[in-house]
Amino acid sequence: MKKNLFLQNISSVLIIKFGGIGDVLLSTPVVENLNSFSPHLFIDLLTERSAADVVVGNRSIRNVLSFRKKTDSAYSLIQTVRRQKYDAVIDLYSNPRTALVTKLSGAKFRIGFPFRGRGYAYNYHIPPRGGEVHNVDFNLDALRLFGIPIRTADPFFPVSDADKSFADEWFRQQKFGGETIIGMNPSGGWYTKRWGKQSFASLADAIHDWKRWKVIIFWGPGEYDDAVEILKIMKAPGILAPKSTLPQMAALIGKTSYFISNDAGPMHIAAAVGIPTLGIYGPTSPHLQGPYGKKNLWVRNEEIDCLECNLTQCPIGNICMTDLNVESVFVSFKKLVTMNQ
Repeated sequence: MKKNLFLQNISSVLIIKFGGIGDVLLSTPVVENLNSFSPHLFIDLLTERSAADVVVGNRSIRNVLSFRKKTDSAYSLIQTVRRQKYDAVIDLYSNPRTALVTKLSGAKFRIGFPFRGRGYAYNYHIPPRGGEVHNVDFNLDALRLFGIPIRTADPFFPVSDADKSFADEWFRQQKFGGETIIGMNPSGGWYTKRWGKQSFASLADAIHDWKRWKVIIFWGPGEYDDAVEILKIMKAPGILAPKSTLPQMAALIGKTSYFISNDAGPMHIAAAVGIPTLGIYGPTSPHLQGPYGKKNLWVRNEEIDCLECNLTQCPIGNICMTDLNVESVFVSFKKLVTMNQ
């Protein structure tokens, strides 16, 4: 363990975290604990533009720097980082690009995971436990390396008053009167992580038959048609979520009572804003990337031998998701409800 006084001798730090919405959200406890331990620090965060809204508005972060992989060069990114003259860089992603950025950042303290020969970029190596602990703890190991106390492990998504007003107005227009509302997210970055549209529709019907609770189908870019199709298949009444920004979606999710989702960004958002969440899993590990927090559960078909394969293309028909029956998910949802009453 390095002395935690290390961070009291610097004034600015850059945290690098690329990846999807969920990846960035699960790294936010690092920001919160670092700010709590060293309130004097200026903390900036560098991420991909597609996930930047996860942290824009976070009061513990001074600046959010974003990077577009398709249009921004590594050279321009390095120049941007060097101009900031950070005292320390914490690379929570540690791929070839972020390792190079860290190495050439000009920072005295360079902290990261020494994956596949990338230890050259860092003068402080975080012991990698990626296959052993949840991603939240994987990220927090960067602070444990220096003996920084972990006061919270909860991911944080900032929701502004304007976004809350957007959600309040839309709920008012739907004439919801304090009833129990279920949010469903059938999307997923990989097709292998998506439970079937018919399955989501049948689950919504089962919930309505059980409690008469209404269901909102959430969707994002490129997912509108699938959401509409699910509503058409459903026998029970359902509602399509409005087109929204990511923070507006977070505010809408925050007004639901429970949330059911594939392993995708909205699932992690729901858990972060405090909504009891049921994650549906197959090719990814709920032990490592499950919805974080004691309010939440996950479900998968334990009879499948190839669970947690992490494949984005399945050679055997995506059976971990297609063979996960509606009844199993419904039973898990009722368990979620019971434990949160």
